[in-house]
Amino acid sequence: MINPVDPPVREIYMQVLMGSNLSGSSCTMNKEMNKHILGRLVDAFLGNLWEILNCSTSLMDSKTDEIHRVYEGLRFLRTILENQYENFDDLPEKMKDIIGASIGEARNVIYSLFKHELKEGSAREMDIVLFAFQENIKLIEAEVSDKYAVTETFQSPSTILEDIKLVNIEAIEIDDENYSFEAEKTIQALQHSQSQRTIPTFNQVVVGFDDEAEQIICRLTRGSGQLDIVSIVGMPGLGKTTLANIVYHDPFIICHFQIRAWCCISQVYGKKDVLIQILVCIRPVGANEYSGMKEDDLAEELYHRLKGYRYLVVLDDLWDIEAWNGLERLFPDDANGSRILLTSRISKLALEVKPASRPLHLRQLTDDECLELLQKKLIERGGYPPALLLLGKHIAKGCKGLPLTVVIAAGILGNLEQDGWEKVAESLSSSSVCGTEHCMHMFELSYKHLPNYLKPCLLYFGVFLEDQEIPVWRLMRLWIAEGFVQKTEVKSLEDIAEDYIMDLIGRSLVMVDKQKSIGGVKTCRIHDLLHEFCLRKAKEENFLQLRRGYAGLSNFDEPSNTRRLSIYSKAKHFQKSRLFCPLLNSLLVSSQSENYAIPYNFSFILRMFKLLRVLDLGKLNLGFVFPGEISLLVQLRYLAFGGSMTSIPSSIASLWNLETLVLKLSPGSLFLPDTIWNMRTLRYLHGSGSFLDLSLAKYNWESSSDLCNLDTMSALVLDLGQSMDKIMKKFPNIRKLKCSLRETEESSGDWNKVVAIDFLWRLESLKLSFYHVNKNHYEYHFPLNLKKLTLESFPWSAISSIGRLPNLEVLKLLGAKGYRVEIWNMEEGEFPKLKFLKLEALPVVKWTCSSDHLPCLQKLILHRCMELEELPSCLEEIPTLELIQVHRCPGSVGNLVQQIKEEQMNWGNVDLKILILEEI
Repeated sequence: MINPVDPPVREIYMQVLMGSNLSGSSCTMNKEMNKHILGRLVDAFLGNLWEILNCSTSLMDSKTDEIHRVYEGLRFLRTILENQYENFDDLPEKMKDIIGASIGEARNVIYSLFKHELKEGSAREMDIVLFAFQENIKLIEAEVSDKYAVTETFQSPSTILEDIKLVNIEAIEIDDENYSFEAEKTIQALQHSQSQRTIPTFNQVVVGFDDEAEQIICRLTRGSGQLDIVSIVGMPGLGKTTLANIVYHDPFIICHFQIRAWCCISQVYGKKDVLIQILVCIRPVGANEYSGMKEDDLAEELYHRLKGYRYLVVLDDLWDIEAWNGLERLFPDDANGSRILLTSRISKLALEVKPASRPLHLRQLTDDECLELLQKKLIERGGYPPALLLLGKHIAKGCKGLPLTVVIAAGILGNLEQDGWEKVAESLSSSSVCGTEHCMHMFELSYKHLPNYLKPCLLYFGVFLEDQEIPVWRLMRLWIAEGFVQKTEVKSLEDIAEDYIMDLIGRSLVMVDKQKSIGGVKTCRIHDLLHEFCLRKAKEENFLQLRRGYAGLSNFDEPSNTRRLSIYSKAKHFQKSRLFCPLLNSLLVSSQSENYAIPYNFSFILRMFKLLRVLDLGKLNLGFVFPGEISLLVQLRYLAFGGSMTSIPSSIASLWNLETLVLKLSPGSLFLPDTIWNMRTLRYLHGSGSFLDLSLAKYNWESSSDLCNLDTMSALVLDLGQSMDKIMKKFPNIRKLKCSLRETEESSGDWNKVVAIDFLWRLESLKLSFYHVNKNHYEYHFPLNLKKLTLESFPWSAISSIGRLPNLEVLKLLGAKGYRVEIWNMEEGEFPKLKFLKLEALPVVKWTCSSDHLPCLQKLILHRCMELEELPSCLEEIPTLELIQVHRCPGSVGNLVQQIKEEQMNWGNVDLKILILEEI
């Protein structure tokens, strides 16, 4: 029996409510739920409404009309879902979907009522969610008007409260034993859905920046056509980057500028790194080729990429005029309204860049704004206890107007009971420091409240440069190699490491930079002040040291007990150093040099570090020969290097502890040795710039070991045929795989022409590239567990194999060369769980499907679909749809998308976002 009044179950429902992002489409219930489960949810939401009203007389008085409307709507839904309405099962499927959507909207309305207690002035938000709710109710009423209708008689607040109470009593008395298991699964699904959709980003919750954002957007999009520079200045922690990020992602800005690029300058300025950051924003697929180019060539490339386009380039965290002087000439002025937006903590720097400029001096938040921000951040973490409101006000005031300290405070409070709040309030009130030191005080407080297993994970961010965008996979692999991740029998090391990252994000210590297609974190970073704190604390605890330039390296001419060392310097400085750290466990080296040459004394240096567990050589080029000294470092868990070599010696198998091998090599193929199969601890094998070749025709596969621990492999090249099957069976537990397929003499021989990888039953993410494949001969069998699939230059015949993958959530189809597909008609039952769909350079003319296709689709990306003339009508009715982005497609595609937007609004989905970029 599901009892909405029972405290444990009620807590679950409230968590569902608090997880709402006010998107009606995102709250739509699965149409497969039967009426009994939907009815129990309606009862639960009526119960939530009753509890909120019981706790708030003021809400009852101030929101009588709104409460009346949502109450009558819920009672109406409850009536048609009860057993006496026998024709429910005969309703059209579309109408059942609307009923599910209405229940989702009801949750949004109740959530808005809850927010009203914390923040006044939310009338517009309430109007939007109420409008969507009532429109759905009208559609349902029109369908069943012969039997039931919404009651129009006005009831007093006290009567409503009493009626809701009676509904709760009725719900308790209903024996729902037959449906309790299904309803429990429904709640779990809702919670899982919300956890996937509400990953906090560093710009998600903002207070007090509305006017400033409008001002910046106005200056970027209006005024003179000449290239102009707009500056945001202010002390650390005020939110300069946050404000710039809000503007950068504003839909109007996205549509106004043909090119947008973002780069972090930071205190340690490397011109080549900055150029690559900007170029990658403009052309992401060129990331690997840019790293091998010279600085002058990159500068020329950037100028030509920007020439003739209206662009916006954000230079975040500018420290001195030298960095600007080195970049200024690279930004062409075509009198077309291009803009540079820069942020800096140094006010006079904005005037040096442009003497006649009017920089925006970012102000501190008021005490009320600090309180509002604190409350919003705490709602993200599950709620703001009303009993602690007074303490919250003291804490907000103690944050002294700095958004950063408010966010950190929320991260601390979200894990504390009331006595913990009192200690935080006392600590802040006793602190007399302001500005940067006040932020440091907050970081110290947050660090103190971290569980012990997270403390080294946080301090480890000190090995990276400030403002550096950090790939989450790299961070996780480093944590695992360092031994920070605690093993359990239930989860893999990778899943536990991801939990650690999400915990630090939830505590507002780590910021999400880029998200994956449907949630999850792709890259992250920390605030530069927190980076400074990590370095201070790490040095204090002899945890790690970061050295920049020759001055830093010269300190290591004498013996040291340093355990972890991160070096960022030019190659010539590294060559002059005489590092001697016999106890060193981790060495991470990044170079600013153009040629990334290996230091002449590198082999000698390596002999000194016999205890190394982590060796990350970043962009250092080891040349054409793999250094044999590396094979002597038998304690290595993590090895990353670059070079121009075409093979790896068999001696690499001496690294019998190695878990992660990252190769950043020149374009071409890298042949891996036979002994790779003896490296049984290997969990992560990643290559960039070249293909990893395992095609060894004469190798004795039967006698070799399997890489049972291998979790992730990328850049693998495989020959179609029987050898491909033998190779892939050597990593039976792999979860993520990227590989390219090619035809050989064996491929054209007598074999069954079936590309079967369905035996990889753990595989969740797969990317296949078909660059040298005759596209007409093969049948494809994919694993049923697959959640993400990317096909590049693929045969259209593969489409028939992917539509019925039951767990597929992300699909990227990147070009089916050599084909013109007149009609792509999705068949019945295909893509049942698909949430993200990207179609790029797809030669499809008409794309059609029935009304019940793509029931879970959230995001649709159309890129360079030049032939497309028709989009499926089902897109007009998908209630979960959040975003359609059109990039470099004919204008007719944009018109089709706008029609979808209009129909979606008619269905009540007012939150659907449409982005049309560079129509052709």
